[in-house]
Amino acid sequence: MFGWFNIITNAEGVRYFRTGGVTVNTDSVDFALGFRKIPSEGYFTINVADLIPEGTTGTLPVRFTLNGNTRNLTFFGGDNVTAADITGKGVITVFYSYYAGIFQLVSSLAPTA
Repeated sequence: MFGWFNIITNAEGVRYFRTGGVTVNTDSVDFALGFRKIPSEGYFTINVADLIPEGTTGTLPVRFTLNGNTRNLTFFGGDNVTAADITGKGVITVFYSYYAGIFQLVSSLAPTA
């Protein structure tokens, strides 16, 4: 006998966003992604096109704002991605779940020298 499985897929493909500006605050580094139609859960790719200004405190958590919802970007295990981890421009892959509060880096970042 076969059982029922709850499978969630990203049927509309992997979304691709480009950052639309970076703001450094005293408690975070915020990247804007704008307003777009996205599913409540799934993978997407972000082109980090904006450099974090030189001299920014490396321990500040990196956050992204999409559709007015701001989330800290985290590694597997829940540790925040920090300004020291984002040292240039490039493309990252993330998993997002509005319901579970997950905004997790899936791709790896190059180690800092």
